[in-house]
Amino acid sequence: MKTNFAADRASSVSFVFLLLLGISSWNSPASLAAQSVAIDDVKRDTPDKVIHPGQSVHIDVDLALVNVTVTDPYDRVVTGLEPDNFRVFENNVEQEIQYFSSEDVPISIGVIFDLSGSMANKIGKAKEATLQFFKTANPQDEFFLVSFNDRAELISAFTNSADDLQSRLLSASGKGRTALLDAIYLGLSEMHTARNNKRALLIISDGGDNNSRYNEKDIKRLVREANTQLYSIGIFDPFGNRSRTSEELNGPSLLNEVTELSGGRAFSVENINDLPDIATKIGSELRNQYTLGYRPTDKSHDARWRKIKIKLRAPRGLPPLSVSGKTGYYGPGL
Repeated sequence: MKTNFAADRASSVSFVFLLLLGISSWNSPASLAAQSVAIDDVKRDTPDKVIHPGQSVHIDVDLALVNVTVTDPYDRVVTGLEPDNFRVFENNVEQEIQYFSSEDVPISIGVIFDLSGSMANKIGKAKEATLQFFKTANPQDEFFLVSFNDRAELISAFTNSADDLQSRLLSASGKGRTALLDAIYLGLSEMHTARNNKRALLIISDGGDNNSRYNEKDIKRLVREANTQLYSIGIFDPFGNRSRTSEELNGPSLLNEVTELSGGRAFSVENINDLPDIATKIGSELRNQYTLGYRPTDKSHDARWRKIKIKLRAPRGLPPLSVSGKTGYYGPGL
């Protein structure tokens, strides 16, 4: 068995359903309800997916797909593992892995960019990090851009041209308050128009929130229901900086909690010169994930939270490895 150590990558887990003609995401009733709550600040012109008359679509609602990341003690991603190296547990009951893939697939990505006043002296490097992240893209990827200060705004709907988003970022400047939670809500809502089954949000912010209509509980519930990984780059001032507000002090824990719920990861940055390298690292991690599929032994339709645990049977000779991903999903409703 051959094991390679590739460029770094973070964890994620997604609960989706397999279509006969491909893999497509499923929206729970709660997700659909969230989608129906329109944000009045945003103009939308992206059409929904259309199933043409006569088109046959078969859904296997029993197959759960789980995206996971494996890293070594140096936080380097581990590739080259096989299905036998993984064990999947749902609510502490081991499941049979019936689908396995480690291929790099197209991704739908939303960038959530902080333009609040506290970012004024950091925006230059934050823009550079975003441009570096776009360089890790594949031709089949698609992107959208959400900015936020006093309110969240959809700057660009999905596009395959990273150059379009770069040009929109160049003239941006920092001012106003911070509606971070509203921006995450808007990003997850926009993700309903994604064409690709693998989806991620990248949040670039100095953390904290002081102007959102949605609260943490709202967003955490939505993140749990979403088929989207969240990554964040938190650009924080030193902890002892007396000028930091209470919202900024809570920023790291907020970003850690929402990304962990989604199976993603939060990166903390104090030296803004490190931003481009971290953005490249996140892009690489998104390209190197394992997808495990299983049919849950629990056939109930109770819409309850189901815990997922992934364990490793690591090949001999390797150092201790870590596996991470989303911690669960909501089961189907009645």
